[in-house]
Amino acid sequence: MVSKHGEDLGVNSLCDAIGLSRSTLYRSRRPQAPLEARVSSRRLPDGLDAEILSVLNSERFCDMAPAEVFATLLDEGRYLCSERTMYRVLLRNGGSVARQQRAPRSYQRPELLATGPNQVWAWDITKLKGPAKWNYFYLYTILDIFSRYIVGWLVADRESAELANTLIGEACLKQEIEPGKLTLHADRGSSMKSKAVGNLLADLGITKSHSRPHVSDDNPFMESAYKTLKYRPEFPERFQTQITAGDFCRVFFGWYNNEHHHSGISMLTPADVHYGRANEVLKRREETLARAFKEHPDRFVRGIPTVPQLPKAVWINKPKTEAKQD
Repeated sequence: MVSKHGEDLGVNSLCDAIGLSRSTLYRSRRPQAPLEARVSSRRLPDGLDAEILSVLNSERFCDMAPAEVFATLLDEGRYLCSERTMYRVLLRNGGSVARQQRAPRSYQRPELLATGPNQVWAWDITKLKGPAKWNYFYLYTILDIFSRYIVGWLVADRESAELANTLIGEACLKQEIEPGKLTLHADRGSSMKSKAVGNLLADLGITKSHSRPHVSDDNPFMESAYKTLKYRPEFPERFQTQITAGDFCRVFFGWYNNEHHHSGISMLTPADVHYGRANEVLKRREETLARAFKEHPDRFVRGIPTVPQLPKAVWINKPKTEAKQD
């Protein structure tokens, strides 16, 4: 109608009469480009949707919000797509944007057995307070769960997979670890789960094991060692420098390995157990008690006292069937 009578009656009057916007009229008169030409140049290439979805649902990122995934990838020098595009891809494919509300994943309970030294090691990283608020040093520690011997440690100014690699490699070299003989257990921190550490363990023939998320007692031996460290009377409120932190730990671990009588290993020192001197020490204790009984039998109401023997097996999470049999 507007095209037919517009010149005579006026376009403005006719548009007002029929309730049509003039911009809509003029837009309808413009020639339409083919559909292919109207597709935005910013549209994701074919196949990229699947790649984005694969990254977002990977084990590493499945519990992270898109904003955190985006930042993590940028830190690693990788740009996959924008944060908003990640949200769009999730919505298009039926994924939940509130990813932190996903059903918890089922993790296997670690069950590790050691019947001697250098069979199972545990390691962890703890923070030591630095000279100012929010300033920390990082203590890396590797412990043999059978002997409780600290086989390696270092203090650094940051948490780093490369430093962990160096420490693990040096400890294995010093202890002459053979491929296929050792399991290394750790929490699920970024350094513990890093690809660099995983590759090193594979190269050395070491089996890796991880605690379950948010389960504090899956790495009990490291927790106990750090508690002993931080409850020492001389443990300072803060360390002024990385050097002073290292000096303190050097003295502490020397005491812990060679002088500390550990309740979990029949009050022996970790060094005695780790280097095969336990039976000799226990024999001397028995001889001393037998001599004391012979000299003063009236002091021992129950006869010759016995010496607690070294445990033959140490578990991280003993299987329930084993526990019932014991």
